Amino acid sequence: MADDQEDDESLVLSGSTLDALKEFYADRDARQKQFEDLKDAAADNAAPLTMEAFAEDWNESQFWYSDETATALAEELLEGAGRETCIAVVSAPSVFVQVKNLLAKRGKSEDERPKVYLLEFDKRFEVFPEFVFYDLNEPLKLPRE
Repeated sequence: MADDQEDDESLVLSGSTLDALKEFYADRDARQKQFEDLKDAAADNAAPLTMEAFAEDWNESQFWYSDETATALAEELLEGAGRETCIAVVSAPSVFVQVKNLLAKRGKSEDERPKVYLLEFDKRFEVFPEFVFYDLNEPLKLPRE
């Protein structure tokens, strides 16, 4: 009978556990807001994009390039690129973000810019219309277009 009575009692979190849970939910909500803002920014190219909303996932072996390195790689990709150029940034979203930033700074119209795609496994990057799901384990499995 004592066991049944204990089972019926409400569980109560300690104050520190409750504070940690509140902090977790606040961080989650803030990250969701960042994604919404990022989605809006990605759609209209209004403001420079950043990788801040995307935390690296060490379990997925995700490591972003520093802004300086990503910018240097993006500049190389865009060297000589014109409207007939198609650039696929494979599994390097930090470079992709810098490519988009550099293109936005150049102020060219959409028809004057190269086509740029992000081939990436992490579906968080679907906020970008240029996202194409890509699995390195199936390297030839790409959309026909």
